Amino acid sequence: WAFEVAEQERALGVFFDTIVVCTVTGSTHAGMIAGFAALEELTGVKRRVLGIDASATLEKTQAQVARIARHTAELIELGRDVRDDEIQVLDGWAGDLYGIPVESTMTAMALGAQLEAMITDPVYEGKSLAGLIDLVRSGEISKGSTVLYAHLGGQPAINAYHSLWP
Repeated sequence: WAFEVAEQERALGVFFDTIVVCTVTGSTHAGMIAGFAALEELTGVKRRVLGIDASATLEKTQAQVARIARHTAELIELGRDVRDDEIQVLDGWAGDLYGIPVESTMTAMALGAQLEAMITDPVYEGKSLAGLIDLVRSGEISKGSTVLYAHLGGQPAINAYHSLWP
């Protein structure tokens, strides 16, 4: 995936310095970490891969992402260990329980739909979008950054949450 992104960047003349992804089981996020670490080894160019926790089990999720990223790095023969600073699972948008949206989730979903016609769900992408919005507003992701928001789907979950919308 990381190499495909790099290819598309070259074709489009853009560089994403920050990638934001929802993290629950950790496998997608971990693969991104290992893949972009491999690109860094080839190009010397660093990126931030930020996982927004939607699991509501932060410590378990962080450990799982680290384990999978390090194992993946071995499998792709990275040639080095994944550094601790490359593994970033951010807390603050999952709420108390997995699968239960919080106010920031619903607000982010509405904003994404209104501004970008982007459909997100209340379990995964609504929470990661809330994280992205807050990180930009707080300056953690600077105005000069070029961000790739990895939308992983989740729309089938919307039907199960229909009662959330009047």
